[in-house]
Amino acid sequence: MSAAAKPTPAPANFLRTVIEQDLAAGTYDGRHFGGSPGDAAHHAAGAVDPARIRTRFPPEPNGYLHVGHAKSICLNFGLARDFGGICHLRFDDTNPEKEEQEYVDAIVEMVRWLGFDWETGGTSHLYYASNYFDFMYRAAETLIERGLAYVDEQTPEQMRANRGDFSTPGTDSPFRSRTPAENLTRFREMRDGLHADGAMVLRAKIDMASPNINLRDPALYRIKRAHHHNTGDRWCIYPMYTYAHPIEDALEGITHSFCTLEFEDQRPFYDWLLGQLADAGLLARPCPKQVEFGRLNLTYVITSKRKLKALVDEKIVTGWDDPRMPTLAGLRRRGYTPAAVRRMADDTGASKTNIWLDYAVLEQCLRDDLEGQAPRAMAVIDPVPLVLTNWSELFGAEHREPCHAPAHPQHPAWGLRQFSLGPEVWIERDDFAEVPPKGFFRLFPGNKVRLKYGMVIECTGCEKDAEGRITRVLATVVPDTKSGTPGADAVKVKGNITWVGVHDAVATELRLYDRLFREAQPDAGDRDFREALNPDSLRVTRGWLEPSLAGWPAERHVQFERHGYFVSDRKDHRADAPVFNRVTGLKDGWGGK
Repeated sequence: MSAAAKPTPAPANFLRTVIEQDLAAGTYDGRHFGGSPGDAAHHAAGAVDPARIRTRFPPEPNGYLHVGHAKSICLNFGLARDFGGICHLRFDDTNPEKEEQEYVDAIVEMVRWLGFDWETGGTSHLYYASNYFDFMYRAAETLIERGLAYVDEQTPEQMRANRGDFSTPGTDSPFRSRTPAENLTRFREMRDGLHADGAMVLRAKIDMASPNINLRDPALYRIKRAHHHNTGDRWCIYPMYTYAHPIEDALEGITHSFCTLEFEDQRPFYDWLLGQLADAGLLARPCPKQVEFGRLNLTYVITSKRKLKALVDEKIVTGWDDPRMPTLAGLRRRGYTPAAVRRMADDTGASKTNIWLDYAVLEQCLRDDLEGQAPRAMAVIDPVPLVLTNWSELFGAEHREPCHAPAHPQHPAWGLRQFSLGPEVWIERDDFAEVPPKGFFRLFPGNKVRLKYGMVIECTGCEKDAEGRITRVLATVVPDTKSGTPGADAVKVKGNITWVGVHDAVATELRLYDRLFREAQPDAGDRDFREALNPDSLRVTRGWLEPSLAGWPAERHVQFERHGYFVSDRKDHRADAPVFNRVTGLKDGWGGK
């Protein structure tokens, strides 16, 4: 979208209002961008920024993205798109102990899967905070030289005690009065590895009596000998997130730094730091603006990376992409579509308070998306054979009666799917009852039903094994009742059941997924989330598919008539050994639970 393009009409929310007001006031008019992240001089040498706004999605690569991240992704990329701006993908990789290349790769893949990109005009706006470590160090020395930072050698326990609380002002560190020269020497010793991990930290010098505890000389750097996925072993000191993040935004020319509400108390430090570095001539003005919005919470899931990692490490699930996981990788493998996730994020807008959304809303977004695009097919999940005992008499033992059905009822251009009826078919076990309950219109002795797209049959009984389990259901074909033929409706029936011919059925593994947790807020009150696990979150069975699904490709959706939406598993499915995952039912099966 060009810089002159007008915003696309979209649901109003307060973040849009902030952007509109800033654009109307000309807050960011005439600012320069050096073509890549950089300091004030770098950007001053560049052209006027063609982007009306710049936003960023800044995940830490310490785990897989989850459904909560989708909200931030859609907001940041969507607002940049709608206002003629650019959104950066930036990895906030300042904590080497927890970050891995695997997570970097997974994040890139999932943002792209959601439908967003950071390429603009041939330029990639994918960045790493760790590539700014040199500048961050330079900025720290500048703060020290200006008397705005000092090296503190108190123990963590002493610093915690001297910080005070909401009713008690903090106490100055005994190292707070050191001269800039002394602090600079000590800080360089930290950088050069002359002190042990945790022996000292660099702190900002602001106000130990501030009512905002975050302004009571927050830590800027700590000593940490750890291998970094991007910078290797070059550094043994690492910046704190609250120090690094504002600098990253400024170096990238971000105009609007949207973050969730837990960072609201950090905004005064965000503004203080950027103001001091801009006054020192290191960063360009206007500085980025931090704006907080409410977090989106989804019922029946947990989104703590620590707890999600525990599910993986303890083998409660098979991995980060287990279809029961609320990770985007898990949702994708389960069969959720990017459009459904985007719609959920877009429809919930942006709020100034944290909100809870029922998981059923996401499921309905998925059904709405799949309804028009998932082909139809018949499948039998819990099979029992149905034998048509008069088939040979009517048609001959080898005869197969061709049948057909639309690939999709709303898309006639998709054509017909072909299958055939023979003397033995698979039906669902619960489509037969020896003694039917009230209102049961399917198979029971003496009752007639229609085999969908086929013929009317009349049930005559069943056969059982020694334990009393039904092994075969018996019925006879009612002649001249084939669907679509003259007189087929002369025999009226109340039941219509799906089936698959034994002679052309495709064997499949079916993974029947359900919600991983039984309770809407499984970790409420810091309780052990394991206590709320749903023991029936996965049932694996063998079933049968109609022949139209032979050779079905991986990661493709289908609606199994009566059963709901399924997808061929993106990892384990093969054309000669199909594996289908249940995505969701045709309607909410958890209502009232």
